[in-house]
Amino acid sequence: MKGDFTTDIIHLTPILASLLFGVFCAVLIAFSSVEIYGIAPFPESTAGSLGNAFYFVILVGIGASFLYFLVKRKSLRIIKFITGFVLSLAVFMLSIIYLSVAFSTFYIPYAELLTLMLSFAITVVAYFAIFRTHSKYGNIVVLGLGGALGTFLGIAIPTLSTILILTFLAAYDIFAVYHGPVGKIARNGLDHLKGLSFSFKDIQMGLGDLTFYSMLSGHMLLYFGFLSCLISIIGILLGCLITFRMLAKKGMFPGLPFPILLGLTAGLLASVI
Repeated sequence: MKGDFTTDIIHLTPILASLLFGVFCAVLIAFSSVEIYGIAPFPESTAGSLGNAFYFVILVGIGASFLYFLVKRKSLRIIKFITGFVLSLAVFMLSIIYLSVAFSTFYIPYAELLTLMLSFAITVVAYFAIFRTHSKYGNIVVLGLGGALGTFLGIAIPTLSTILILTFLAAYDIFAVYHGPVGKIARNGLDHLKGLSFSFKDIQMGLGDLTFYSMLSGHMLLYFGFLSCLISIIGILLGCLITFRMLAKKGMFPGLPFPILLGLTAGLLASVI
């Protein structure tokens, strides 16, 4: 994110759009018979969930550190190649998952072939929107990708692991912004990191923030129901509003702590009502 702006409710618009797209993806899965396999490396238990949380934090830390190393060396072509490949792969795989889920509800001849063809087409369009144009379409793709990826993670990871992952990542985000690679990357500018952030009315926000917001709301919908999802979204948006006000004062502020704290607390409290 970058500061020097006046906080307004309109700054929540892209975040809400990403969250709603994530909810749409979660609804598709909820009403389908397609099984989403777990992706957590350790089984769901106290020790296993802690292991999953450390695993994801370490992955995020390594990725951010490697990216900062490339930014510091001004290896812009390598950055573009890596981000282009990773984001294209993510869009392609998520398109296959959600199209398969959508098509499973109806009988569609050659559904697998159609899924592959549409997924490839979506990936090409997304790549050109992000890397070949200077329009707002790239931001729209990032918002959709954050919502879809976050929902997938929220569905594919059990509850205790999800809670610990989000909590640990929120804590790591504070360190990463003020003393770690995220803050150093932000100080070098995010304009050349296409696909990894979006800009809207003088703010810049990372794809990771959107992903973990939707991971929370998507998990709440699938595991705790609509009310918990709705209340968690309200908590996330309130946390974002607080974050933006802190951002206006400080110029740079971590995007996860307040939204995750308020969204997670609100969603869990709503689940026991």
